[in-house]
Amino acid sequence: MFAIIFILLVIALSVCTVVSKRSHRAIGTSVAILTFSLIFPVIGNLIIISSITRLPAQIGYYVYFLGMDAVVVSLLHFAFRYCVLSWPSPKHRFIVYGLVGADIFQYVLNPFFGQAFSTEEIVAEGEPYFRLVPYLGQTLHRVLCYGILAAVIIVFAYKAARASRINVERYSVILFTLIVFSIWQTFFIFSRTPIDRSMVGFGVFGILIFYFSLYYQPMRLLDRMLANIASDMPEALFFFDGSGRCIWANAPGLAMAGVDEKELDQVKLKLAQTFGDYEQEGNNWTSRRTIGPEDHPQYYLLEKRELKDERGRIAGSYLSIRDNTWDQQHFEQELYNSMHDSLTGLYTKDYLYQKIRELLLRKANVPYMVVFVDVKNFKIVNDVFGNAFGDYAIQCIGDWVQNGLSSNAVCGRLAGDTFGVCLPVDEFDPHRIEQTLADFEVKKDKISHHVLIHLGVYVLTEKNMDVSVMFDRAHLALTSIKDDYQKHIAYYDDAMRSKALWDQKISADLRSALESKQIVPYLQPIVDPSGTVVGAEALIRWNHPEHGFLNPNSFIPVFEKNGMISEIDRYMWRCACELLARWKDHPLFLSVNISPRDFYFMDVPAELKALVTEFGVDPTRLRIEITESAMMTDVEKRMGIFHDLKHAGFIVEMDDFGSGYSSLNMLKDMPVDFLKIDMNFLSKSQNEYKAKTIVRNIIQLSEELGIGSLTEGVETPSQYQVLSDMGCKLFQGYYFAKPMTVEDFEVYVFSKRSA
Repeated sequence: MFAIIFILLVIALSVCTVVSKRSHRAIGTSVAILTFSLIFPVIGNLIIISSITRLPAQIGYYVYFLGMDAVVVSLLHFAFRYCVLSWPSPKHRFIVYGLVGADIFQYVLNPFFGQAFSTEEIVAEGEPYFRLVPYLGQTLHRVLCYGILAAVIIVFAYKAARASRINVERYSVILFTLIVFSIWQTFFIFSRTPIDRSMVGFGVFGILIFYFSLYYQPMRLLDRMLANIASDMPEALFFFDGSGRCIWANAPGLAMAGVDEKELDQVKLKLAQTFGDYEQEGNNWTSRRTIGPEDHPQYYLLEKRELKDERGRIAGSYLSIRDNTWDQQHFEQELYNSMHDSLTGLYTKDYLYQKIRELLLRKANVPYMVVFVDVKNFKIVNDVFGNAFGDYAIQCIGDWVQNGLSSNAVCGRLAGDTFGVCLPVDEFDPHRIEQTLADFEVKKDKISHHVLIHLGVYVLTEKNMDVSVMFDRAHLALTSIKDDYQKHIAYYDDAMRSKALWDQKISADLRSALESKQIVPYLQPIVDPSGTVVGAEALIRWNHPEHGFLNPNSFIPVFEKNGMISEIDRYMWRCACELLARWKDHPLFLSVNISPRDFYFMDVPAELKALVTEFGVDPTRLRIEITESAMMTDVEKRMGIFHDLKHAGFIVEMDDFGSGYSSLNMLKDMPVDFLKIDMNFLSKSQNEYKAKTIVRNIIQLSEELGIGSLTEGVETPSQYQVLSDMGCKLFQGYYFAKPMTVEDFEVYVFSKRSA
């Protein structure tokens, strides 16, 4: 009978081992090792009770005792993993494993020295049974096993004492089983009863470990904990049975319904009085309800779900009611913030565009206009008076923008110091606005500042146009005001539209124009006092396939503004270097222009050095013309750039000297080799004597500073003679030659030289 029981236990433990090994849970491997080790003591006892001679019985005892060593080691390992503990230190683990290894070794020596155990033959139930006769080695084995078992019991007792209520059972059941198993095993040892019935406990213990580690759920405790959780939830909860009768409600639910635990049958009536007919078709639904006055509403989220039993039948349902007022108010505030500027309370740009689109669709037959409101030089306000005053100024301007607007108009803040308005044409009063803006002041405490505001107006002709384009056109209208401080309102017209389209077209055509050589250099000769051509200025000309030769003023300002001028300049520098390389046998120089914008888009010295190196050109033959405006910003950095160019061998010329606001203080520091004096300085002057005196002194001053002089715009023999007498070194103008093609220039210059 016991042999059959032991065989069944071995099979059961084997199944537990395989299932545990295949488990995806982290503890699965530890469980598999423990259940596998428990098989060996059971097999050992199976061999013992099945033996009719001494040798098989002794083998069974060896399997039994060595299996016990494996059991206590795997049990200790399982305890640490199951209880989520670690060894106090590697030293303790080494001691335990060392003692177990020593015990195994002494059993290996037992056949030779007999220090552990022997067997004696007795009769049990009419059959021969070989009972254990323990010696010192066996006693030490028992002390070791019981010591490790005691440590495991202490570990589980510690975890059971410190665990939460929901986890006490999973530790206490294993602890109880260990204690019972230990008592049972002890009784067998000291009673010396044939057949170790405690092996049944081994099998049961292994199966319990398998179940509690991988499958056990403390359902009663879980139910209790879930009930406590439901009671403590802030939402109002109501549970109904299959017939729809309320059978339980938590404290918030009772308070919401205004009933106590004895009045649960009135819950549905009370809720209907508060929320109206909240029931929906079916048992699974979600509903949002708003109750209370409009100025102080309360928002609730109602959710009902059905509960089914294990057979899929509806066993009941529960209703959850959550006060969603704070969330809804927070959402509405976030929504408001996303649509309104935080400083002025006006619409944000995106929301303004949306409202304008809605307004135009709603008022399709009403003539409308958009107004771009721009605060000029507002950065100065922040710099001088501080950000607090600047914010206050923006608020004041925002109040003025929306003041007096009817329900047919909308306004918003487009960006930092710009606003947008869309209103019917007949509501716009330019005379009143001009009067207001003529003396618009912001006053705060003792600070008062006049704010200059410009309005760009675009009367809508196409209401289906993108709103951003409308404001772009209104913004474009402001370019007509420029620095006119007496004018505050500008209107978008067809001329502006045509210019915008032209700027867009010409910018789009530039790249193909460079590739197809539509843009070419024209050369205007530069002569010395004897009239000999010593060089030329490279001027850009564009032979457009549609519009013919374009006036440089029709495209150069466009490219200066959008930054594409750097592409043209780089192209002209390359053309100049190609020509200088072709004229290597002629000592001519070429002057090329550098736009102030070039310094923002490229490393000018590096570009020029690379070009003269590529074409093998002497840098002194490529002269660099700069305007004084190039020095007006970031003076120290620009000085460094010009010193770099000078050091590389380039000749630096200051163009249009005298036509702007040339600074003598800057002149003493700038590393320039030539001053280009604009002849218009003489022609535009009403006092010819004073103009000539200034020119004469500029030429004399430049000579004393070691700077050469070149006069451009020379158109008559008398001008040439006067400038020669003043000591000017080089001349350029229509008197000598107009700008010409490269081919004409080569004929003009080289034919004269050969003659």
